[in-house]
Amino acid sequence: MKTNSSNTYTLVDTGPLTNTKNASFTFEPIGTINGKNFVKDKLNLSSMEVSINVLPPGTGMPFYHKHDKNEELYLFVKGQGQFQVDDDTFNVKEGSLVRVAPQGVRTWRNNGDEDLYYVVVQAVANSMDTGTISDGSAVQKEISWPTEDAAIPA
Repeated sequence: MKTNSSNTYTLVDTGPLTNTKNASFTFEPIGTINGKNFVKDKLNLSSMEVSINVLPPGTGMPFYHKHDKNEELYLFVKGQGQFQVDDDTFNVKEGSLVRVAPQGVRTWRNNGDEDLYYVVVQAVANSMDTGTISDGSAVQKEISWPTEDAAIPA
């Protein structure tokens, strides 16, 4: 994994989505969960957790879960599956976005015939006090791009 940073940004290149198959974490008492790459620490994030995920066909999250404080946003980028929140089950596919409140009991599965890739963003519910547009401001600076491709240092 390649990284580049300064005091105002962190850039991480995790490589192709297929690299996610090599990531895992341990969640007691369930054990090792494969296909989940947490990137909060790698990016030095201070207000959210982000993970890049993959589920092979015929597999699913092996447990239900909920949160105490954090809402989650699931962004499905490839494949198809099903998602459950409380008593509702619905289909998800590339382009589906699902927001789940902390208390929502959730699980999901890949019922398709190709890998299901998705990104999960987790942040404290009701903590955003301003929207993106009202939080931003234009900077008076001429846009200039280098003449060669930018690359992440090796």
